[in-house]
Amino acid sequence: MALELIPVYVLLGVLSGLLGGALGLGGGVVIVPGLLLVFHLRGLTGNMAQLAVATSLATIIVTSVGAVRAHHQRGSLRWPLVFRLSGGIVVGAFAGAFVADWLSGPRLTQLFGVFAVLVAIQMMTSSWRKVPAGLPERLPGTPVLVAAGGGIGLVSSLFGIGGGSLTVPFMNACRVRMQEAVAVSSACGLPIALAGCVGFIIAGWDNPHLPPGSLGYVYLPAAVGIGIASYPMARVGAGLAHRLPAATLKRIFAVVLCVIGARLALG
Repeated sequence: MALELIPVYVLLGVLSGLLGGALGLGGGVVIVPGLLLVFHLRGLTGNMAQLAVATSLATIIVTSVGAVRAHHQRGSLRWPLVFRLSGGIVVGAFAGAFVADWLSGPRLTQLFGVFAVLVAIQMMTSSWRKVPAGLPERLPGTPVLVAAGGGIGLVSSLFGIGGGSLTVPFMNACRVRMQEAVAVSSACGLPIALAGCVGFIIAGWDNPHLPPGSLGYVYLPAAVGIGIASYPMARVGAGLAHRLPAATLKRIFAVVLCVIGARLALG
């Protein structure tokens, strides 16, 4: 895969960083379809879905650090809640990499498409739902949070996302303020990405069919290009989360994501 694709990776990094910071999505819903398209155009076959997912997780490490710093500086990051979720997240995300390795590339692509459509539907419905103000939080106990983290980590690692499409709705169900829910989601993206990335490196370590420049299933040229752009843009996105109409952004992105997901699911 030639160096002329670096601008494409940088563009993916810009988009993923903005979405990761602004909507708490981690950017994977942009990176994975984008990389699948690039890999397909370059004639890569076989494990391109695992490559796309693993590379997405590697870039989310960078995106999460940028978004977490911005949210922390704005005082909206609740670290105790992040730590209570992270125990389960690490185990689930590590396991998710091996589930993805077990699946065939086309099947993983189709499953990602179905997941993307479900995320789009959830985003669209949540953008219209009005949450009454002033309701008290109803956070569950630590065992439930750990179990929820395990499920979030498993699914997020399997599909190469930062967990925002799962963490934010869960936080909303617990009546956590939206800005804090996005901040917690961004922070949870870091253990998801770290544990999942390690799992994908191990799972793909001895695979002889991966392109040069791969570390396990992580394709380093794409990871570097996306990561360079995603870090500063994640900070910009985190700032936009406090100023832009989140509902409008969700509706627009949900339509685009639904079309992309349907295309992947149908092959």
